[in-house]
Amino acid sequence: MTQDDHSAHSTPSLRKLRLDEIKRPNEEQLRALPRHPIVVVVDQVRSAHNVGSILRTADAARVEHVYLTGISPTPGHRAVTKASLGAEDSVPWSYEADLVPLLASLRARGYFLLALEQTVSPTFLSELSPTHGPVALIVGNEVEGVQQAVLDRCDAALELRQFGAKHSLNVSVAFGVAIYGLLSQLGVAT
Repeated sequence: MTQDDHSAHSTPSLRKLRLDEIKRPNEEQLRALPRHPIVVVVDQVRSAHNVGSILRTADAARVEHVYLTGISPTPGHRAVTKASLGAEDSVPWSYEADLVPLLASLRARGYFLLALEQTVSPTFLSELSPTHGPVALIVGNEVEGVQQAVLDRCDAALELRQFGAKHSLNVSVAFGVAIYGLLSQLGVAT
């Protein structure tokens, strides 16, 4: 390809946006916007960096709420704050000491309890539909995943297809893939 060929294919639409050109709501505008009908349950995630990354992605996806449970560190922890880049101020979150009553409450409020885990009877993103909403997406520990006692209380387990040798993704990466897949499959992405 010659320089002229390359120039002919370049387009101004690929110019990187400046921060002042990226249209995002401020915190006041965000409070007035409807949130997507998904809550996130972060159970036993030990890494503050993973929790911060999950909060940042949850803000980007405009989920209703993030529940932190078990040993999961909360905002105020320096590494959570560093990784979230302030998302703890723009996404509703709370710490729940006991997961079982939280899951019961979510079920009573009509949430479809969906664990992000590999099981003998997986559900894939393509199998989900708007009839499954609202959804409570449950992510688990970096090494152990979602506990069996939690899986026993879930409606389904979402598995992300993988094609390499490793058996899992990092929890914050898996959450990012899952949340955007859910938004698309549930028809709430705008």
